[in-house]
Amino acid sequence: MQTLTEKDVLSIQPEIEKIAAQYGLDYFPIIFELVDYDTMSQLAAYGGFPVRYPHWRFGMEYDQLSKGYRYGLQTIYEMVINTNPCYAYLMRSNPLVDQKLVMAHVYAHCDFFKNNYYFAHTNRKMIDEMANHAIRVRRHIDAHGLDTVESFIDTCLSIENLIDYHSPYIRRQAGKKEPEQTAPRKAVKKLRSKKYMERYINPPEFIEAQMKELEKQQVDHRALPEKPERDVLFFLMEHAPLQNWQHDILGIIREEAYYFAPQGMTKIMNEGWATYWHSTMMTEKLLHPSEVIDYAEHHSGTIANHPGRLNPYRIGFLLFKDIEERWNKGRFGKAYEECEDILAKKHWDTAAGLGRQKIFEVRKLYNDITFIDTFLTEDFCREHKLFSFAYNKSNKQYEIESREFKTIKQRLLQNLTNLGQPIISVIDANFQNRGELLLQHQFEETELDKNYAADTLKNLQAIWKRPVHIQSILEERPVLWSFTGEEFKQTWISGN
Repeated sequence: MQTLTEKDVLSIQPEIEKIAAQYGLDYFPIIFELVDYDTMSQLAAYGGFPVRYPHWRFGMEYDQLSKGYRYGLQTIYEMVINTNPCYAYLMRSNPLVDQKLVMAHVYAHCDFFKNNYYFAHTNRKMIDEMANHAIRVRRHIDAHGLDTVESFIDTCLSIENLIDYHSPYIRRQAGKKEPEQTAPRKAVKKLRSKKYMERYINPPEFIEAQMKELEKQQVDHRALPEKPERDVLFFLMEHAPLQNWQHDILGIIREEAYYFAPQGMTKIMNEGWATYWHSTMMTEKLLHPSEVIDYAEHHSGTIANHPGRLNPYRIGFLLFKDIEERWNKGRFGKAYEECEDILAKKHWDTAAGLGRQKIFEVRKLYNDITFIDTFLTEDFCREHKLFSFAYNKSNKQYEIESREFKTIKQRLLQNLTNLGQPIISVIDANFQNRGELLLQHQFEETELDKNYAADTLKNLQAIWKRPVHIQSILEERPVLWSFTGEEFKQTWISGN
């Protein structure tokens, strides 16, 4: 098999770029680099950013990836990062047909990064920012020692998912407004006096100073936070007793967590969009007859059905195809939805021709949850034999839980909500008036893993420096888990 050079890749890039533009894709300039698998594994371990701060976890991830490749368990064909210009890394050992497919795939990813609403707030110069983060971390290492800084980074990374994934897109707390019904304000006590002596007996300066003191006391006794705070990292940055270098590192971890969050929120859509377009461009424009079999083998592997787990490439690709077909044939709207004639709906075709326009609209406005909630239909589930899987504790394996559409959709949305992670909020920073931190788990039919909860509380306590607690549900009963700094406790909460 012929090994491709940088020159070979550069020679086919203009053709692919031109075709992508003809289809209406809108992307940042893309810089392709050919790398061997060892370099690709390093890049993947660093999340695509080789300039990141030093930490042992990147070495661990590199070791896992490189072993997976050597043992034939996994292969990384490409890696593309959300920047402007967009950097994409290609495997040097890929044959030409695979490089064409992967490059078409990359152009669609870049279009998604540039145009999807959930990436709009992200830093398009993140390579420079990552390099800046690395310099700051190295300075802290020089000042405080490798073990000290690395241990604190370990603690921060263990809670990096305790952010509010939707905070960049919504305003949870509106501007301050006077409530409709306010508690009566305390008044400053004045000495009784005649009107002409008021200025001397109750001096205005004294009254004003007393009013300010009362207002300060009211603020001091106000609940902290006033409302449940889902961005736990931000709350810790604001209120935990951190040293300056610790505050800086926690801020770095939080900033990077928010940068990568949209990729988790749009995994199905992003991969489905890229797969849709590499399929379209390859089959309609790029393939030579001699490449058909190799392409078909690669593409079929990409969208293969994996029993027991979700393949984001497959479901995203098939849903975009389904949306395009439905809007091309006019299978949407009130008339179609209210039609009770099964045969008529099966052959429904108004030749609306709106499919391509619709999928570009979907690409722009949706994330995985809204994508699945809006466009996953019962007909789609039936046609593609989608099932709901659940873990059977008795035989310790995943099994088909249900073939009912509502259950399938509910389970899928549940797994996508908050990236499949528990929703945790800070509700009291002075629990029981002892300066202890109280969090709350928003119970959604899934219990917290007790061991994970214990480890998380331990790491939170290391930052808060006081005991930390979390309210949850265990065995259908309210429970309070606590870490005092020395031991993990479980307390059942009695009803009122």
